[in-house]
Amino acid sequence: MFAEGSWLDAADRIAIADLMARFAHALDRCDWAAYRSVFADEIELDYSSWRAGSVGRWAADEWVARAGQLFPGLAGTQHALTNVHVEPGEQPGTARVVASVRADHAVVVDGETRMFTLYGYYDDRVVHGMDGWKIDGKRLVVEWATGDPTVMDLARERARTEPCPVPRRPAPADRSAGA
Repeated sequence: MFAEGSWLDAADRIAIADLMARFAHALDRCDWAAYRSVFADEIELDYSSWRAGSVGRWAADEWVARAGQLFPGLAGTQHALTNVHVEPGEQPGTARVVASVRADHAVVVDGETRMFTLYGYYDDRVVHGMDGWKIDGKRLVVEWATGDPTVMDLARERARTEPCPVPRRPAPADRSAGA
């Protein structure tokens, strides 16, 4: 039974947690079709704690295209989401999701791996529609960063000139160990 004012059941909470995992995996693999699938057609974004100008209402296709101007230029990324907290939204069929994030970004220059990592949290709004839960609001709050921030500039340049294979595929498992 739900607490008064709650309309999220266990299946909703699992589906929303899965939505967040699909968001991170799709972005890290540069799988733009999968990345697009996690968003409503329009999304309210606020990434201003990291990058000025990344605030406002965006067509999801435009936001996905913007990611395609950066992430293919990275050797790899990992958006690790933890402490995912889901609570009912203001209206039935909506929810708020807050999740801690550690976002690692890597480039390789002359055989040396350079890293830049953002730490903070996402504060998202999700809505339930005909095809399940979708993100329709996403706010990134960067609390601190470590490493070399020029990694991001290098990645943008590389995405224009020598992008990685898109989508990235996980490396095959080495099954020879212990065999």
